[in-house]
Amino acid sequence: MTDLYDPATFRTALREWLDENDLTPPPGEQTMDAHQAQHLRVLKALYDADWMRYGWPERAGGLGGPDILRAIVGEEVVGRGLDHPGPYSMLEVLTPTMIDYARPELAAEMVPRLLSGQESWCQGFSEPGSGSDLASLTTRAVQDGDTWIVNGQKVWTSFAQYATRCILLTRTGGPEVPNHQAITAFFVDLDSPGVTVRPLRTMHDVDEFCEVYFDDVAVPADRMLGNVGDGWKLAMDLLPYERSTCFWQRIAYLYARFDDLVVEVKGLGTASDSDLGEVYLALHTLRCRSRATQHRLAAGHKLGADTSIDKVLLASAEQQLFDTVRDLLPGRIELSDDPWRPAYLYSRAATIYGGTAEVQRNIIARRLLDLGKE
Repeated sequence: MTDLYDPATFRTALREWLDENDLTPPPGEQTMDAHQAQHLRVLKALYDADWMRYGWPERAGGLGGPDILRAIVGEEVVGRGLDHPGPYSMLEVLTPTMIDYARPELAAEMVPRLLSGQESWCQGFSEPGSGSDLASLTTRAVQDGDTWIVNGQKVWTSFAQYATRCILLTRTGGPEVPNHQAITAFFVDLDSPGVTVRPLRTMHDVDEFCEVYFDDVAVPADRMLGNVGDGWKLAMDLLPYERSTCFWQRIAYLYARFDDLVVEVKGLGTASDSDLGEVYLALHTLRCRSRATQHRLAAGHKLGADTSIDKVLLASAEQQLFDTVRDLLPGRIELSDDPWRPAYLYSRAATIYGGTAEVQRNIIARRLLDLGKE
C-alpha cells in the first residue's frame, strides 16, 4: 500500500474506488439535516476503506503520507457532489489543531471518532463583540481544582447543533495579563450541563450558524489544549488551515457549480465567451494559488499570513461566479426558489467568514508587504 503515498497513484485508486462504491446522496429535500446525515455516511465509508486515514499521522489513528492526500480526498468527494463543502471543511480546520495541541492520548482517542463520522465537532471562537478582533473575547474559564468553570457566549458557530464537542477559546488571565497571553483553549463536550445551542437562520434560509451559551460549564483540566495562555497561538495555527487545505475541496465545489452554469446557459444564448472566461480565470487563479499552498504544506513549511492571499482570492472568485449566475440567468435568483438562490445568498458571506476581506488585506499589507499600520 506504500505506493498510495504518491499523490497521482492515490488519486487514481481513490477515483476507481468511488466509481465502484455508490455514495450518491439520497434523493429528497436538501436540508441541513440531510447534508449532515450524508456527511457522516460518506466519512464512515471512506474511513472504513482507509481513504480518510491517509495524510494523518499514525499517532492519531492515521496511515501517514503527505498532507496533500487529504486534499485529494476532499476534492474528489466534494467535486462529485457526495458531500457538502461546509461540514467537510471542519475536518481540515479542527483535526490538525487536536493533533498538535491535545494530550497525545486524547488526540489518539478523539481524532478517529471525527474522521470516521462517529461524531462532529465545532469551533467556538467568535463572540457577539469579538469577531475579527478575537483577542477581545470575554468567555471566561476559572480554575476550580481539577476542573475549569466556563461562562460566556459564542456566535456564528458552524454546525454546533450537530456537534458532539467544541474547540473553545476562553479568557483565563486577569486584566494584568496582555490579551494575547490571557487566552486558553479547551476541548468541551457539548452535552455538558450548562451548554445551550441555538441555531441561527440566515438570509439564505439555512441554520448553519449557531449561538452557544456556557453557564457554569465544568471542563476537566485534562481537556485543556496546550497550556494556560496557549489559546492565541492555537488560534493563529488553526486559521491558516481554515484558509488553505479546506479551500481545496471548496474550490472543487465552485468548479462543479461553474460546470452546472455552463450547461444551463449553453443553449440560452445569454453568455459570451468573456462572461464565462472571466469566471474561469478567477477560479483558475485561485486553484493555482491554492495548489502552491498545498505543496508548501506538503514540504513541511509552516503556513501563516500568506494564506490571507488564498482567502481573498477565494472570496473574490466565489462572489464573481454567483454574480455571473445572477446576470446570465435573470430572475432565477430574485424571483424564484431556484437552487441557485441559496448558493448566491451564501456567497455574499464569502468576504466575511474565515476572516473579513478587510482584515485579510490588512494582514497582507502589514505582515507580507511591510506597509505599516496605515
